[in-house]
Amino acid sequence: MKLRHYLVLMGLSCALASQAAELPELRIGTDATYEPFEYKSPDGNIVGFEVDLANALCAEMKRRCVFVESPWDGIIPSLMAKKFDMILSGMTVTDARRKTINFSDKITDIPYRVIIKRGSGLDGSPKALAGKRVGVQKSTTEADFADKYYAKAGATVTRYDSTQDSYLDLAAGRVDALVGNLVEMQMGFLDKPEGKPFEFAPYELKDPVILGYGTGIGMRKSDTKLLAQVNAAIKAIHTNGSYKTIAAKYFSFDVYGK
Repeated sequence: MKLRHYLVLMGLSCALASQAAELPELRIGTDATYEPFEYKSPDGNIVGFEVDLANALCAEMKRRCVFVESPWDGIIPSLMAKKFDMILSGMTVTDARRKTINFSDKITDIPYRVIIKRGSGLDGSPKALAGKRVGVQKSTTEADFADKYYAKAGATVTRYDSTQDSYLDLAAGRVDALVGNLVEMQMGFLDKPEGKPFEFAPYELKDPVILGYGTGIGMRKSDTKLLAQVNAAIKAIHTNGSYKTIAAKYFSFDVYGK
């Protein structure tokens, strides 16, 4: 009986695995350097809030998520070249990006802030950082903001391929401030030992034309059917509580916003 029971379980396991393998792939482009949204675990797997969210969306759409890594500054061109089907990687919805790609309904809405060294006396404003060195990640909304406000005020803006590179330079004193996403900078830098000498400046970045309208999932304009499926899945995970459960795993506040 034990052998028969074991064989039944093995058969069921194989059947479920086969069903999962037969699900159509949904290739998701991501820059896995943006903790806690998407990043590499010690074993090399891509993990994070948006990875869990993607898997929940795939389950609703009866698809199998396949994550494809892409450098941030080439992620939209890679989408257009069909290297993956959509971008789920903390991408801010802006009018400029809408000219090239479509966006899903909102995923998150998180403010942008400035990190400075404790005791520096800098308030993070463009005026205070005139003549200073300000770091940003390449091809981001905060980089556009830095060009419009900080560079024009007289700061030197340095662009980085990843947030990790910018943190290394801030800790080493090669830049005086960093501009970026509040949650990512808090959890990816300030909460870690190397971030202890630093803090958020009181200045809050405000410019909806540049900083956008929260984040969404980017898709090619031709993929209207996929857009409708994704939006239906987003609605479903809010209705069934999956979004809230996943968010609570990573955040102690409402990451969705108003």
